Amino acid sequence: LNERLRKVLRRRTSALQQARADLAKQADELSLKYRYDQLVGKSPALRDVLRLVDRVTDLTLPVLVVGESGTGKELVAKAIHFNGPRRRARFVGENCGAVPAALMEAEFFGYARGAFTGAVRDHAGLFEQADKGTLFLDEVGETPLDMQKKLLRVLEESEVRRVGGKAAVPVDVRIVSATNRDLAGMLSEGRFREDLYYRLN
Repeated sequence: LNERLRKVLRRRTSALQQARADLAKQADELSLKYRYDQLVGKSPALRDVLRLVDRVTDLTLPVLVVGESGTGKELVAKAIHFNGPRRRARFVGENCGAVPAALMEAEFFGYARGAFTGAVRDHAGLFEQADKGTLFLDEVGETPLDMQKKLLRVLEESEVRRVGGKAAVPVDVRIVSATNRDLAGMLSEGRFREDLYYRLN
């Protein structure tokens, strides 16, 4: 009889522990404010990331997402945008490493008609295209130093001046940037501006 009672007690204890684990898992999932259907995974590390994303989504502060290539940095940026207060405006993304340095200013800030050969009409840059929305700067660590200085000015002044243009155009953009580079190391080597780093991070 004692042995049977011990077996029943073990079964019930095991069932109770399983029920507690299931409840803890559900509570953990319910602790997130937003849904992240595009981000696949259930590891504790990913849950920690999603809790952090939850905290910054409703803010207007810039966000810097750091991680290895292929870890879903752009998915995190899109989750921040489409769950946040700017979701009705545009999400505009650009890989900073894919834009030739000579074209970067025109691509980011736009250009006026006649600014250079082939500029037959005014063109809005990425900042203007993302106005009231989110501009995602992927691989921001690849940005040349000269362009970093210009990016910093736009972030400080909240306005752009098109290449060849005279008037400043106000822009209201939330910046989400990403990199797989060690920006702190680049700061110490003088390859990334400290003031821009603190504006993005």
